[in-house]
Amino acid sequence: MSTGLETTGLTKSFGGVRAVDGATVAFRHGKVNALIGPNGSGKTTFFNCVTGMIKPDSGTASYHGRDITGRPPHRIARAGIGRSFQLCRIFPRMTALENLLVPVRSRTLLGQLVSARQRADLDRARELLTRVGIEHLADVQARDLSYGQQKLLELAGVLMADPETVLLDEPAGGVNPALIERIGELVRALNAEGRTFLIVEHNMDLVMSLSDHVVVFDRGRPIAAGTPDEVRNDPRVLEAYLGI
Repeated sequence: MSTGLETTGLTKSFGGVRAVDGATVAFRHGKVNALIGPNGSGKTTFFNCVTGMIKPDSGTASYHGRDITGRPPHRIARAGIGRSFQLCRIFPRMTALENLLVPVRSRTLLGQLVSARQRADLDRARELLTRVGIEHLADVQARDLSYGQQKLLELAGVLMADPETVLLDEPAGGVNPALIERIGELVRALNAEGRTFLIVEHNMDLVMSLSDHVVVFDRGRPIAAGTPDEVRNDPRVLEAYLGI
């Protein structure tokens, strides 16, 4: 089994609440992984710890064997990890195309002066808008897109950095069924091209149809892991979700 992103004893508390409780877990590199669990089980806090948004209290996170614990988000991104957020992080008063160009404009002044690089960035941005199916909205302000279209825009923005591993936080949340299907198709296609995915999601139909490997959290720690069928029939998972 090939692993990329792993944690050992990862812990994070807020006041008296231990949101992530000694989580030791390995995700399968090159596969579509899902992280599921009841509300409040620590999934998003776990995401935030491994992507540098918050520092864990203890434990480690590693990527391809290299320690990334507590590194700032931009350094983790450079290591090859990109992520989306539960609530879309976009620039509402910029067009869809401009949203994709914002991250690459943070390069050095020299890079900004090279017109060939600028053209390459613009071409890539247009290519990604086409890839996610919103190329016709390139000149529309992001605030005027539907929520599902904003989710697709955010995914395109993540892909602008060409990450090896993509973490998606509730990509289907608040999205209509047609766009959920589109997001699923995109994940499958991008995975077939070699990208690893780790998805936090409450839509179990999407999780079970999309994932190769599922990890279940409860009270801040993994309680089960395996294929969708193995997890679906695990009594520990049934107890966590249904109390039976």
